[in-house]
Amino acid sequence: MTAQHAAPCVEEAEEVVEELRAALAKAGISLPSLGLDPVSLAREAPCPLVELGRCSVATARLIAAVLR
Repeated sequence: MTAQHAAPCVEEAEEVVEELRAALAKAGISLPSLGLDPVSLAREAPCPLVELGRCSVATARLIAAVLR
């Protein structure tokens, strides 16, 4: 991946994180650690991963219920 390709990948990942945050909020779910994985951004040509982070058991159950 070239550096030219990396910038759009990071932008797309940031957009997806915001879309996911908004969709979760509509379902009454908050994932405070939701964001881009810093390790995947540290590469010379970043290809970011979305970090969902940790959540409580209650939040995990709510996510499972929404996905059903």
